[in-house]
Amino acid sequence: MRMDNFDRAILIALQGDGSLTNAALAERVNLSASQVSRRRAALEARGIIERYVVKLNAATLGFGLRAVTRVNLRHHGQDRDDLFAQFIEAQPEVTTAFSVSGDADYVLEIRVPDLAAFADFIHNRLLPHPQVSQVRSEIVLKTLKDQGGVALV
Repeated sequence: MRMDNFDRAILIALQGDGSLTNAALAERVNLSASQVSRRRAALEARGIIERYVVKLNAATLGFGLRAVTRVNLRHHGQDRDDLFAQFIEAQPEVTTAFSVSGDADYVLEIRVPDLAAFADFIHNRLLPHPQVSQVRSEIVLKTLKDQGGVALV
C-alpha cells in the first residue's frame, strides 16, 4: 500500500489521539486542514483506518483483573470452530480473541472485576462449552506495555 510521509504522519498522530480534528491534525503534520481532510478520507476509504475508538481505563472502571487464557477444543472442523467463535463473540468478558498456532487453539484476553468473576466465567461458562477440552490461564500482574496500533516509525 503506497503512502507518503504525510500519510504516515497523519496515521501516527491519529494512533496517539483519534479525536484530533482536521485542523489540529493539520498543525501537527504541516498541511492544510483541507489536505488533511482529503488524505484522512482516502485512508478511511482504503481501509487503512478501520475505526476510531476511545481507550478506557479498565481498572478505574472496576475491571481490575486481566487474564490471558489459552483454550484447546475437543474437535475441529469449520462448523465447530464457527460455533466456538460465535460463543466467544457473545461473551463480554472476552475483550480480545485469537486463533493461534502452537500449543493452544485460541488465546483470549479476559477482563473482569475480580477473581470471583473470573472463576465464575471460567467454571460456569467457558469450561462447560461442549467444544472446550482444556483451559489454561495466566493472571496479568503488571502491564509493561499496552500500546496497540502499528509501529509506523
